[in-house]
Amino acid sequence: MRLTLLLLLALCTSVSAQKLSPAKAKVVASIDSREGKLIDMSDKIWVLAEVAFEEGESAKILADYAEEQGFRVERGVSEMPTAFIAEYGSGKPIIGILGEFDALPGISQKAQPTKAPLHTGAAGHGCGHNLFGVGSLGAAVAIKDAMDRGEIEGTIRYYGTPAEEKYFGKLYLARDGKFNDLDVCLDWHPSAKTSANVQSSLALVDFVVEFRGQAAHASSDPWNGRSASDAMELMSAGINAYREHVRPTVRIHTHMQQAGDVVNVVPDYAKYWVRVRDSKRDGMIPVWERVKKIAEGAAIMANVEYEISLVSGLHEVLVNRTGGRLLQDNMELLGGIEYTPAEIEFAYGIQKSTDKEQVGLDGSVQPFQETRENPGGGSTDVGDVSWLVPEIRLGVTTAPVGTPWHSWAVVACGGMSIGHKGMKYAAKALALTAYDLYQQPETVKAIREEFETRRGDAKYEAILPAAGPPIPGKKK
Repeated sequence: MRLTLLLLLALCTSVSAQKLSPAKAKVVASIDSREGKLIDMSDKIWVLAEVAFEEGESAKILADYAEEQGFRVERGVSEMPTAFIAEYGSGKPIIGILGEFDALPGISQKAQPTKAPLHTGAAGHGCGHNLFGVGSLGAAVAIKDAMDRGEIEGTIRYYGTPAEEKYFGKLYLARDGKFNDLDVCLDWHPSAKTSANVQSSLALVDFVVEFRGQAAHASSDPWNGRSASDAMELMSAGINAYREHVRPTVRIHTHMQQAGDVVNVVPDYAKYWVRVRDSKRDGMIPVWERVKKIAEGAAIMANVEYEISLVSGLHEVLVNRTGGRLLQDNMELLGGIEYTPAEIEFAYGIQKSTDKEQVGLDGSVQPFQETRENPGGGSTDVGDVSWLVPEIRLGVTTAPVGTPWHSWAVVACGGMSIGHKGMKYAAKALALTAYDLYQQPETVKAIREEFETRRGDAKYEAILPAAGPPIPGKKK
């Protein structure tokens, strides 16, 4: 049964590939011709596994390659040493492609289907950003090749965007107007399924509460102490009581980062990290305001001082179905992703190790979906970009069905051929869609019209502190 399904998928892929026009076949061939280089860059970034705002080598690999291909590269954009913009061509339309390359702490993993860190305690690409950044750049270079052949005119712009997992680097680019002149922007993300992503994300606000009290001996004179950790516990209790009274779309996450050092001292300092989410920014903000009042109440009850520091916040994704349909058409031209028996066995191993049903990989192109009003899932700084420019989004299979995301299992797949195949597929789907945008001004116009209708009268405003990005080692 498993072999039959594999053969059917291979047949469907072969038939679909024959539908490509000669011009689009050249776009695909551009990516195929660079397969070795793309995989090499992805694997290097996978091994480096650099976390938010520390992606110096990873960013350099991508920026250097863009420069070698003739792109004009601006490095250190928007006060972020690891952010860069690579541009080729001139004039309109200006099509953007987003690329990420940061890793997640503590999930280092070898490219094998059982848990085994590559470097104990180190970071790993548990969201597949080693594939994301390279695949997007591969698409941009394929468009550059088409421009060199004289088939299309305009500008292709690749954005190297750091720190998506923690500090949301795209917010600083958005704040500085770096997306404002784009006609359309594209991005993709590793997934367990291959689909045109026409679902939104959750709006988010990220902040830290610090409580400061008075230290004292916890036994001999605790009455002289004012406990910062009491305030943090009271705030936690307040949030937990509040959970009953929020809408089903709301999520509140907390992390007690610091609450004293030893048990026999009343702690005079505590630090509490909080995130509030909702499917809409307009729903998230009232919850945020209420949680801030809970912090104030906790400080009053514990008789301590408190300070709230905004880290950043995200808008939900503004969906564009017109762009999604164009992407869907190109995915159907490409067909699904084929897998070898060895890759399928690797997937079974991942699923066995993570206690999931052993159903393998789904490389088929999913049907075009209806857009849900209140989707679940996570948050992304792509959401902020989508309120400035029409955003076309893609998800591509790079891990088995049911794989826990942000885990060692995704890291394992991103360092071997399952991830590589998804990366190449994403590059092709993005490049073909961008190619259409250059040749179809009427489609660009329709995409823009939908964008303007969905955005309405809303004015974009980044949720950011006044200070610049929190670069490690930067003086405050």
